[in-house]
This record gives sequence, C-alpha cells and structure tokens, in this order.
Amino acid sequence: MPVEEAHVTSGSEEWQATACILCENNCGITVKVDGRRFAKIRGDKAHPASAGYTCNKALRLDHYQNGGARITAPLRRENDGTYTEISWDVAITEIADRLRAVRDTHGGESIFFYGGGGQGNHLGGAYSGALLRAVGGRYRSNALAQEKLGEAWVDAHLTGGHTHGDFEHAQVSVFVGKNPWQSHGVPRARTVLQNIAKDPARTMIVLDPVRTETADLADIHLQIRPGTDAWCLAAILGEIVQQDLIDREFLTAHTIEAEPVLAVLRTVDVDAYAHLSGVDPASVRRAAQLIGTAESVSTYEDLGVQQSPNSTLVSYLNKLTWLLTGNFAARGTMQMHSWLAPLINYSLKTKTTPVTAAPMPGGLVPCNVIAEEILTDHPKRFRAMIVESSNPAHSLADSQRFREAFDSLELSVVIDVAMTETARRADYVLPAASQFEKWEATFFNLEFPVNTFQLRAPLLEPLPGTLAEPEIYARLIRELGVANPLSLSVLKGALRLGRKAYGLTLLAVLKLDRKAAGLAPYLLYETLGPTLPGGARAAAVLWALAQGVARRHPQSMRRAGHADPEALFTAMLSERSGVHITVDELDGGSWTYVPESNRPIPLSITPLLESLRGLDRVEWAHTSSEYPFVLSAGERRAFTANTIFRDDSWRRRDATGALRISPADAERLGLADGGRALITTNRGSATATVELNDRMQDGHISLPNGLGLDLPGSDQRTGVAPNDLTDLRRRDQYSATPWHKHVPARVEPVPQT
Repeated sequence: MPVEEAHVTSGSEEWQATACILCENNCGITVKVDGRRFAKIRGDKAHPASAGYTCNKALRLDHYQNGGARITAPLRRENDGTYTEISWDVAITEIADRLRAVRDTHGGESIFFYGGGGQGNHLGGAYSGALLRAVGGRYRSNALAQEKLGEAWVDAHLTGGHTHGDFEHAQVSVFVGKNPWQSHGVPRARTVLQNIAKDPARTMIVLDPVRTETADLADIHLQIRPGTDAWCLAAILGEIVQQDLIDREFLTAHTIEAEPVLAVLRTVDVDAYAHLSGVDPASVRRAAQLIGTAESVSTYEDLGVQQSPNSTLVSYLNKLTWLLTGNFAARGTMQMHSWLAPLINYSLKTKTTPVTAAPMPGGLVPCNVIAEEILTDHPKRFRAMIVESSNPAHSLADSQRFREAFDSLELSVVIDVAMTETARRADYVLPAASQFEKWEATFFNLEFPVNTFQLRAPLLEPLPGTLAEPEIYARLIRELGVANPLSLSVLKGALRLGRKAYGLTLLAVLKLDRKAAGLAPYLLYETLGPTLPGGARAAAVLWALAQGVARRHPQSMRRAGHADPEALFTAMLSERSGVHITVDELDGGSWTYVPESNRPIPLSITPLLESLRGLDRVEWAHTSSEYPFVLSAGERRAFTANTIFRDDSWRRRDATGALRISPADAERLGLADGGRALITTNRGSATATVELNDRMQDGHISLPNGLGLDLPGSDQRTGVAPNDLTDLRRRDQYSATPWHKHVPARVEPVPQT
C-alpha cells in the first residue's frame, strides 16, 4: 500500500482519524475540524482495537485542544520571577550552555529527566533519551514510577514481563482496586463489563472499599476496609490452598519454588483475615471457590491498591491467585504480549538512586524520593531537571516539598503545551505543539493475542511559535555538538542506496562509535526522518522499533500480515486508523514472551513471603484520633482527567470536584450536601464542596484527580489539588510508590466567618 500524505485540514468535511489521549487505551476516534475547533468527534470503527468504542471523555476533546491558554513562545524566568519571551535560537543556546555548565561542574548524572509522554504523547519520549545521554545523564522518572514499580518488580521475578487479562473470554474476572467503568484499562471497557454482567455463566469479583460502578455489576463485591487488600487477598489464597483448589499439573509443569509459597498460605487464618478486612468470610470462601474451580480467570489490579499500603505485596498476592490456579497462557486467562517499545525495564538487576540509595525497579527513580534526592548537600544530588509533558508540582506526593526541591535546582526546563504548575516555577519554558498538531503515537501496546499500534497524523498545523518535542531535543543536541558529523554524513549517503544499506550502515556506526548508540534516535531523526512522507520526521524512530519487532517476534509479525520489518514500517506510516503489529495463538502463544530465565516461573519471592508471613503482626489501620478518616486523594470519576485538561468548562457534572463522604459521617459532623468542608492532613488543609454519597463507607472519603489547577485568567482554584495533602514519607517499603489512596485525614465544617 502506498504511503499517504498527512492531511491537515481546516473547515473540511473530511473525517480525520486520530485517537483519544486521556487514558492508556487510546481509543480510535475520527474528527471533523472547523477552523481550529473539533466540530464533531466520533469513535473510529476502523480502529483495530477499539472498533468505534469511546467513552464520554473522548467526545469532549475540543476542550483539551482549545480550552486553556497555550504557550506560544519560549519563556525565560528573570531574577524577579517574571518571564520574558525569547526566541527559539536564544532559548536553545542558553539552555545548552547551562546544561554544559552543570555537566562539566557536577557530572552528567546530576541532570535528571522527568516525564517523556503524557498519555498519548509518546514520540517525544522516544527522543528524550538521546538528549539525556548527550549530557551524560542516567536518571529519569515518570508517572509509572508512582504507579507501577511494585507490580513491575513482582513481574520481573515471576513471568519476566507485563501480563494482561483476557477479559473478553474469562469465566471469572477479578478487579482489585480497579474501576474500569471509569478508569478503563480494558479495551472497550464498558461493553466488556456489561457483557460479563449479562452472562449467567460468567462471574465478576470486585475488591474495593467503594461501591463503584464496576462493583454495581459484580456478582461478588468484597467491600473491604480501606488498606486491607493484602489481608483479603491472603484469605482468598489461603482458602484456595487449604481446600486444594490449586492446579498441581500446571505448578509441576511450569513453575518452581511453589512449596514455600504453599506452606505460608496453609497457615493463613481465613476467617480472621476476612473479618479484619471487614468482609463476610462466606463471601471470601465463595470467591476463592469460584477462582479455584473456573475454567479461566483474569485479574486486574490498579491504582486503588498500587497507591495504598502493602502495594507490592498486594501485586504479588494478586498474581499468585492466577498462577497457583494455572490461569496463564490460555483462553480467558492472563497473557504476556509483544511490545513495540517496552515502557519499563523488567530486570532483577535493580540500580539505586545516587543520594538515598533507593531501589529503582524498572530503572526509574521512585517519585517519592525525588525531593530527597535534591534537597541535600550530597555531592551527587540532582542539580538540573528537564520536565516534558508532565506536571510533577501537582501530581507528586507532598507538592509543597517537591516545589521547594524544584526551586532549589541550578537549572529547570519545562517542555509543555501550557503554563502548568511546574512550568510556573521553571527557569525556561519551551512551548510544545499539542498532541493533535504533530505526528504522535502511544506505546501502550499491551494486548494479546492481537497487538496494535497507531501513528497519528496531525489534524491541525502547530500554533505559531510551538515545536514538536523531537525537534526541540534535536535542536538542543545539535547545539551541544555531541554527534559525530561524519556519522551523520555516512548515514545520509547510505540512505541513498536504500534502507537495507542504511540499516547495515547504522549498525556499523553504532558498533564503531560508542557514543552513537545513546544518540541513535537523534541519528534516525536527522537522517531517515527528512525522507519520510507528510513531514512525519518524528516517526523515524519507528523504523528501528519495527526492526526490533521483526527480530524478537518474526512469526507473530508475519501472522499480522507483514512480510518483513520494512512492510511493518510502511503499514505504520500509511494506516491512519492503526495497524496490527503482532498476532499470536490465544492458547499457549503467550509462553513465547516469557524469558528463558523465567521458565519455569519461580513463585517464591523471599522478602514478600516474609511480609505475607508477618501480616498477622502488622497494624492495618493508619488513622488516629487526630486524623480518623482515610482520604483517597485522586479518585477517577466520569468528569475527571489528568492535568492535561486546563479548562474547567468541559465538566458537565461535579464541576467543583466534591469531597465524597458517607451520609452517616456527614450527619455526625454536621455537614450538608452542597456545603463546604475543611479537610486536614499532616501536610496541609483544603476546603471542598461536600457530596453525600452512600457508595462510601463510614470513615472513608475521596477527592477526584485532575482538579485544583492554577488556570489562566483566574485567581481562584476549582476544587482541591490532592497532593497538597499527601506526604511523600508514606510510601511502599519495596517500591516507594505513594499512598495517594490512603491518606489519614480530618474533616470538619468550614468555620463561619
């Protein structure tokens, strides 16, 4: 198929294919543009994964593209705190000079990178590594580091990589701290949930302290006390083992070190752990029976437990539920999958941070230690920070502590579309084109047996004065002068002989020039990039990624219809609604993605087994007489999104981001629906509108994510910035992931003035 040019239209009747960028599913949509407005939005039926499905948020994307004030010129902060517009040439020169100064004085390792892609904004992240290596940097972090590090560490021990459930076919579906009705994560989530609920032969089990929309559809809702997930899962596993519901044939054929795990679970007091969790032991036993006897089981854990106490242990227990019962690599069970580009490093060789020596699962600096890595006199502290498409001053625990750390840096650079809370404190702010004004893609390719990818063409011309992130990185690398001009010249010459010759030459360059390896994305951008049609220069890195798919998964790639990596790359460039990258056999094909070092699967993770063995000696409650409530800071709701939205008008409901509280608690405290409440934690206070909500347990309250922003043209925040209330010291002992969903708090009426 010939490669089509990108169509950037204005006021056209043409429907243009793109994707929603508000959650990991990145559902395909088509858009009609009127000027710079998204006049009409609908699901893209040609999208190979979402097939026309959307939720309500995708249909409001015009409020993202056109709802807040954009930055349209580079900004430099002056000594008095004001910002001056400067040219791109001046900005690039000054930033490169200051990066050199930090590198030469303190070493490149003192330059720290955060972000590299907000939701569907991933191509920039693919090039950011080249800049980091150009200055000698080693340390980076992003949102995954406050969500998925514990799970990734467990995965590295067990299957050696990420797993995802086949909920389309599972007889039993288990959601742990997960409300896919609102947070998705499952393709076509609401359709799939409704199909499960309507089928009498299938069962849905939900572990969640809140009666969520997903819990409404469940056959069993284990409405646990907040923070007791580990005890509830241990009780389920104890029942499975004690009733001999394990799959011994699977354990013998595919695992090792099962006996130490089984020995600990035989000692679990199922009734006591169920009672401690606040649920009926009979419900726990029924859930265990269903999981242990089902033909197929899929599970999904998410932020509700991954940002709560014992999160890494919970990940381990969750995975044991399907491993001990043999629910892996078969229809309806948990599956490994291909990657276009892995989002995290599944290695057991965990390095540590330079100051606090915190473990870095997945190769990422845990977000809760970033401030501690800066606010010190340690010679190896971070001195400079580059932030791209992220807002850590709002999203990280203990915002005031992070802001203090950020302000103390010798250099801070933010690359973003808007003047975020982080950008307002940076030394330089560089204006990026939006997701819909440039070639973009997402690397959330997590599906099995069919995995997909979509390269998105721009719908609009970039706003004047803005640049796409790959171009920003390329200009900085050019200014730093670290690339060998001869390498660039040789590659451009080889490209004239065709991509086969180009590929062989690139391999030779990378072998002969050690520095070139770290700059590979930049070399591709500068040499292959200008030859790509439609101005798709940023897609150059996909050529290398296609080679990787062909090398790692040749048969799966061919089953997807691609004879070789060039055919796959051409399909990526030409298929506007997306393309299959791999296709596998649903039964058994997943084993090909399990590394040899993880076959058979080693079930025993010694420190986590010790934590499991000691659960009966651990205090589960973290509240006190001073802070008697558990606050979930950052609940996903129908009209919330991350801080990529900087326009309050998109919300049709819950416009102020209400504090949800049970009617009994509200009555006891003298709070009225629609009134105002003061929420206080050990780190701060905030006021919020009250919503009486019988979905909340007594003693449990919640605030939504994505509010409390400093919006342009307004001196008053809408809603609460949740991380003004969280404490970076409250974090998981293994992965340092934050307890955003478990914050001890006090609630009282707002004092009358």
